[in-house]
Parts: sequence; C-alpha cells; structure tokens
Amino acid sequence: MLLGGCIDPFPVEVPEGEQLLTVDALIHSGPGPHRVTLTRSATYGSSFEALIRPITGATVLVRDQEGKVVFLTESEESRGSYFTPADFSAEVGKSYTLFIETPEGKLYSSFPERVEAVPPIQNLQSRTLVITQPGGNPPRSGVQLIAEIDDPADQNNYYFWRTGPAVYILQTRPDLFTPRPTETNPSRDPQPKDCCSVCYRTEISNNQSLFIAVDDDFNGLNTRVPVAFIEDDGLRFLDTYRVDVSQYGISQEAYRFLRLVKQQAEISGSIFDPPPATIRGNMISLDDPDEVVLGYFMAASEQTSRIYVRKDELSFVQNQSIIPDDCREVPGAVVDAPLDWRP
Repeated sequence: MLLGGCIDPFPVEVPEGEQLLTVDALIHSGPGPHRVTLTRSATYGSSFEALIRPITGATVLVRDQEGKVVFLTESEESRGSYFTPADFSAEVGKSYTLFIETPEGKLYSSFPERVEAVPPIQNLQSRTLVITQPGGNPPRSGVQLIAEIDDPADQNNYYFWRTGPAVYILQTRPDLFTPRPTETNPSRDPQPKDCCSVCYRTEISNNQSLFIAVDDDFNGLNTRVPVAFIEDDGLRFLDTYRVDVSQYGISQEAYRFLRLVKQQAEISGSIFDPPPATIRGNMISLDDPDEVVLGYFMAASEQTSRIYVRKDELSFVQNQSIIPDDCREVPGAVVDAPLDWRP
C-alpha cells in the first residue's frame, strides 16, 4: 500500500503569452483634451511578467481626411497616456485616422473613423436599483440613470454613453477620530477633531458596465434608455450626488466592437455563454499585417447632460460608511463647493 501511494509529478509547460499593443482611444466633438492610452497586454508567467506596462515615449498623432495633423503629448503624471491640445475637437462629418510610432520604431495605424452626428439628451432621470444577493447577504443598491432622446428618422444611429467626473457631499465623523497608537503615543482613546464633517468630494465615476444601443427598435421615435449605473458605497448618496453623462454618436464598426467587448465582459460561466475570443479592433501594424493589435480608436460626436441626485429621491440606500476623521483627509475632498455647484 505504501509503494502504491507514490505519485510522479507531471510536467506541464504553458507557452508564454505574447505582449500585444493595446489602444484605448476616443476623440470627439466636445472640448479637449482627448486621451489615447497605449499599453502592452499581460503575459503568462511570474507576477512581474503579468504587469500591464504603459508604452512611454511613443509618437502619437491624429490626421483628418483633409490631411491636417494634430500631435498628442504624453502626460507626465499618467505615463502611457497621450493628450490632444485643449482646443482640439473632432468635427461632425469628417473622418480621422490615428497613427502611432513606438519607441522601437514600429508603426501602427487605425482605419479611418467618421464622426457621426448624435442628438442631444432631452432629459436625464434617476431611479433606485436594488440587486439581491445570494445566501441571505444584504442587497446591493445603486442609481440607474435613464436618458430621454429624440432619435433621428433619417439615419441609423449607434449610441455609446460614459459618465464623467462626479462630485458629491461627503459626510464624515471627525468626533470619532482615534489616532493610530505609536511608541510615543500609545493611547487608544478617541481624540476628536474640531473640523470638518462635511466636504465636497470629486471622483472618477465608475460605470458598472458598457452602455450602448442601436436604434433598430426606436428609429425616429422618442425613447428612454438606461445609460449608467453607479453603485452606492454608503457615502455617495448620503446627501447630493452630481454626475455628467456624455452621449456619443459612434460608427457601426465601433458599436460592433463594443458589443463584443460587452458580451465577453458579461460571461457568467453558463453553458450558453459565447466562447472567449480575442476581439480585433480597427488598429493594424504597418510593418506586419499579421500582428494582433488590441483595442479601438473611436471618433464620435458628443452631447453632455448633468444630473443632481438627492437622497430623498431614492427608495433605498446602503448603510452609511463611517469615516472617523476630518473629511479633508479623504482624497479628492475639499470644504468649499465647486463654483458650478447648482443643485
């Protein structure tokens, strides 16, 4: 029995994955600057090999159909991110092409992307969305934003929505402040602070999914479409929350790409799920047409709308998260309201 219990290890060799250029780029008709982010995809192997690395020192430019060229500048704070000049905006009806030269001298280009017109958001509303959790766990909740639009009847429209920076009234408990014990101050007793319990906090809002639509079912009609979901973390909706929603008119090819990305991101493990696959975008290598390049360069028209969500408008909120400190210690929080704060 002891001899029969011996196990010989079976060697398994996993081929190392290729690090692929990944492009995340969107220019639009709204005010700039507009961002292009370049990274290398992760590989299999050690934890160091799996890091997604930004591509720095690249030459990035956008050219329109008339040959006008705009060079992008790399950010010093966010390496691998390249920005257009602040006064640059895409023009409806024009086509744009993205060109990239990496520090190694490799050349990449997108296919031309045409900027399609998009109607304005007529109205933006919010409603509470409660998500039940398995195993008797407390439900999650958040705010779903719904846009009302008058879809044009003379063309097919493809929509894409993103949320911009958000501002909300942050409430903390400086009266409960207890410093971390140290050798010079071993006390664990609370040491209340005099200020401040109310701040205005700015954050990059985190949309929980891709929100896209095609007007096959509402061409030429007035319709209401879900365009964002912002989860309640116990802090955002204690008073008033403000967020901007951008509505983009994108090309049919860009819509197909985003639809495939959305399908892949929402795979649940069911036998009915589509098999995972590499999704090709509109970027190609000019040196090697067979090289796989990930991501997409989008050019779109933009319409933006702003909404204030108040606590008394919600039917359910999460239990309050307690921050036992001065609210000014929270990143992105200040005491003074923004100059354009008009709830």
